[in-house]
Amino acid sequence: MRVEIWADIACPWCYIGKARFEAGLAAFAHRDEVEVVHRSFELDRDAPPAAGVPVLDMLAAKYGVSRAQAEEMEARVAEAAAGEGLAYRSDRGHGNTFHLHRLLHLAKAHGVQDALLTALYRANFAEARPLADPDVLGALAEGAGVPAAEAARVLADPQAYAAEVRADERAAAELGATGVPFFVIDRRYGISGAQPADVFRQALEHARTESAGPSPAAADADTCGDGSCAV
Repeated sequence: MRVEIWADIACPWCYIGKARFEAGLAAFAHRDEVEVVHRSFELDRDAPPAAGVPVLDMLAAKYGVSRAQAEEMEARVAEAAAGEGLAYRSDRGHGNTFHLHRLLHLAKAHGVQDALLTALYRANFAEARPLADPDVLGALAEGAGVPAAEAARVLADPQAYAAEVRADERAAAELGATGVPFFVIDRRYGISGAQPADVFRQALEHARTESAGPSPAAADADTCGDGSCAV
């Protein structure tokens, strides 16, 4: 059984959704049969490469709200993160994530994709580290098991793994994903948004026992304020 997860490192609900999915997977009796593959999805392709825009300013501009309202939005997400035992900071920057996705494809080639994704989420949301800094990324990649020289090479070459990132994004569009996180089980069963852990467990059980027949409708979530981040 394969579970593909489309997500963006800039998406707080992807950070939360990963934890909830993992809790659901841990409760699934046949978890050892599950292969998890992380796929690329950019929420904001037009964001500047450097994460120099404070996330609260970005949210206020994107949704046409005041800074105080943006803080309230972030407080609700922080509460959801805390419910999963995750630290969450709103003093982080916002920027383009294409280089991060390319690095994750390199990590996949070394069999440490999940470890690097976990490190990137933690660095962004729990530590508010500057993910546009090659030195920061190099250290995170090396800590996850990616050779430092290879990480540096990929970060220095904007074409390295670019085709793989775009291929993931085309696949997401073909599957009808308009936001993340987006979970697909065996290219048959879809779950949209950071659903509760039990939803994931039930979906895995259903997929295992109902391997034939038409695909059911995906479980939906709405916007970045309620379980998923829309483009």
